[in-house]
Amino acid sequence: MRFDVITLFPELVEAVVASGVVGRAADAKLIDLHCWNPRDYTSDRHRTVDDRPYGGGPGMVMKPDCLLSAVDDAKAKNKELGIVTKVIYLSPQGKTLNQSAAKIMSKEEGFIFLCGRYEGVDERVLELVVDEEWSIGDYVLSGGELGAMVMIDTITRLLPNVLGHNDSAEQDSFSAGLLDCPHYTRPGVFLGKEVPKVLRSGDHQRIAKWRRQQALQRTAQRRPELLKNRVLSEEDKKILHDFLDKS
Repeated sequence: MRFDVITLFPELVEAVVASGVVGRAADAKLIDLHCWNPRDYTSDRHRTVDDRPYGGGPGMVMKPDCLLSAVDDAKAKNKELGIVTKVIYLSPQGKTLNQSAAKIMSKEEGFIFLCGRYEGVDERVLELVVDEEWSIGDYVLSGGELGAMVMIDTITRLLPNVLGHNDSAEQDSFSAGLLDCPHYTRPGVFLGKEVPKVLRSGDHQRIAKWRRQQALQRTAQRRPELLKNRVLSEEDKKILHDFLDKS
């Protein structure tokens, strides 16, 4: 998987491959990250990438010429490598990223992330080269870099051979449309709190059932909206019914 990022702060974005799961994936050549700085595509001595908005108002808007040139070079490089990419703009107006969307994205060959700054980018850039707009939540960041890094991390961990265990990604929160169950490790008793006996029973069927119960109960308690349009088995319905009756 190849990630190209159009950004004024390449050193910020490159930190995502400096350590952890994404860093190991980069070291193993499972992903490839490249940054393109719009300032490298300016022609004035001040390397100007923004200007005042037409119609007035606060802030500055990123200029279309340098952004388009950076995107064009990134697209040309991917074409040379035979990689099919989509151009994604990180924006509060975009579709909200979730685990299902990340799974679909993990099947692609690569992405070009366009990171805005200031008041955003000239609308003509979106009309000319952007394929999709995505958001990581209903709040405003100083720029698209953190959003791009989140998407890179989320997509990377779903790629084959990235995580240490093949089932790790499938057992994460949201992978089954539910929150994750509680997890414990040694010691068996810590500050008077004991690990649930079922997890020490060695009975894998009982453990799987307990984990399912916990995931359903946590979701009902903390994120009930996730259950609204979900098709539940009869067993799941009984678990939730019993839990809600006790609540």
